[in-house]
Amino acid sequence: MLTPVEKLNPLAPLAGSAKDPVERDAALGAESPFGAIFRSAVENVKETDAEYKESQYLLATGQLDNPAMSMIAGTQAKAAVDLLIQLRNKALDAYSELTRINL
Repeated sequence: MLTPVEKLNPLAPLAGSAKDPVERDAALGAESPFGAIFRSAVENVKETDAEYKESQYLLATGQLDNPAMSMIAGTQAKAAVDLLIQLRNKALDAYSELTRINL
């Protein structure tokens, strides 16, 4: 004798009628690891740029004791921007690879 199949319940409640996975994740408050990496990289660029601008201001007004700190902040800001550019390039390469896949 066969037993009836029970109804499957979702692990997380679906929010509204969002059919797009990105909208659904945004509605649920979940962020993908991919998005978290980019958000972290963008925040790092903002922080290092603010530190560089502040060190430039302090150097220009004569309030900075060690001028090397300004150079260090500039190098950190440049490295953060280069990292973000490389992340973007790799993401675009991965996307173009996925679009070339024949199903």
